[in-house]
Formats: sequence, C-alpha cells, structure tokens
Amino acid sequence: MNNSVANTARLLAAGLRALLVLTVVCGVIYPLAVTGVAQAFFHTKANGSEVTSGGRVVGSSLIGQQGPGLDYFQPRPANGLGENSVNTQYRLILSGATNRSGDNAELIKWVKEAKAAVVKDNSTADYKVRPSQVPADAVTSSGSGLDPHISPAYADLQVHRVAERNGLPVARVQKLVDEHTDGRTLGFIGEPRVNVLELNIALRGMATG
Repeated sequence: MNNSVANTARLLAAGLRALLVLTVVCGVIYPLAVTGVAQAFFHTKANGSEVTSGGRVVGSSLIGQQGPGLDYFQPRPANGLGENSVNTQYRLILSGATNRSGDNAELIKWVKEAKAAVVKDNSTADYKVRPSQVPADAVTSSGSGLDPHISPAYADLQVHRVAERNGLPVARVQKLVDEHTDGRTLGFIGEPRVNVLELNIALRGMATG
C-alpha cells in the first residue's frame, strides 16, 4: 500500500512538473519568441498591415472599406446589393458570401441595379460608360465581402468620373491607377489588382497637393 501511494505521488509530481514546463515553454517562451521575430522582421504584417495617412492609421491593406463618396474610387460591393445585404458597411463581424446561386432572381435583380448605377455614376459629360464595359467585380461582392482590391478594368472605368470631380486631368488620374496596379503574385498566381484604399490615399494627396 505504501509503495502504491509513493508511486502515485511520484506520478503526480512528474505530471505537475511537465505541466509547469510545458506551460512556460508553450504559453510564455514560444509566444514571446514568435512575437519578437514577427515584430523584428515582419512588423507591418504582424500589426495588421496598417495603412497610414497624415500620421494616423486609416485602415488595413487587407480589409476593404466603403469609399467616402463618388469623388474617390469605389470598392467592390459589399455582400448583397440590396436592403437585405449580408454586409452593407464592410462590418468586420459580418464576413461571408451571399450564398445565392447565379440564377437566383434576387441576385440577378441586384446585379442589374448595380450595373445601372455603375453606368450612371461613372458617365461624365465627355465619357459615356456602356453596360458592356462594366466588369463583374463592379457589381458582385467577393467571397468574404471584405476584398480590398478591385480589377484594373473597374479602376479604369472610374477614372473619368474621379478626374472630373476632382478637377484633375484624366491622363494624370489614369497614371495614378497604373502606378497602383499590382501584377500577379510571383508572376502567375491570381490576377492583376488595385488596392482601393491605397489608391484613394494617393488620390487625396494629388487632389490637395
């Protein structure tokens, strides 16, 4: 009986020591080491890929946000395009797809309304947008509803409207878009894209500069 109690005590002591060691290693040392490496070598990404303007954080390059108005480039629509939208204001707690099929009547209605709005909003006195020019990402949301990028085609479509509203030459705004167009990752992954927030910050600097 005494040997059994002693063995049990030894096992409990060994288990407690293992618990304490693993807690320190996995719960303190490892997280601190990973955090230190991340801050030292990947500081921007580790802190949420923050985008700053005028010395203050205005967003993240990884999270889309609604534009301040038609003076600026607009992002992709949030999930859903009507009153029952899943995510009408890019609220971070509401990430996800609409889960509507391509032949869903409500989705088709939303897309048609969105296309008509894109044509109307981006047509100017000197430039008329045709419905056939409207790219898919201008009227549909991404799978998450928080995509920070738009296609170069959608950015190009907005150039004339942005130039007119800000009193800037079209060629100058087009050059700005070209400068903020990223190619495929590693040259073959994904599609060319434009980060809307970063583009709008550059536009604001141009318009007020």
